[in-house]
Amino acid sequence: MRALVGAVIAAGASIGLGLTAVGLGTRYTREDAYNTSGDALRVYFHQMDRPLIFILVFLTSVAVIGLGIAIAGLAYHHARREREYQWEKERHAAGQRTAV
Repeated sequence: MRALVGAVIAAGASIGLGLTAVGLGTRYTREDAYNTSGDALRVYFHQMDRPLIFILVFLTSVAVIGLGIAIAGLAYHHARREREYQWEKERHAAGQRTAV
């Protein structure tokens, strides 16, 4: 269940990052995007609007946290299933009788 929750969080953050990328592209698209030498102008991080910076940083951190939860959840699930398999193996081995 932990892995599923982490995957849902990471998926939601990824969708949000995609929408943020569309918003950034729409916000900073200009007609005069090229200077006189023909080089493209750049918008640096410190020149961007504060709400867009906040959303970008927040969604990036949520995506990293979601991926961490998903990976940790999958690792815990794998370890638990391996432990259950060992218990079943021991239980069946104790039930077998050997002929004397």
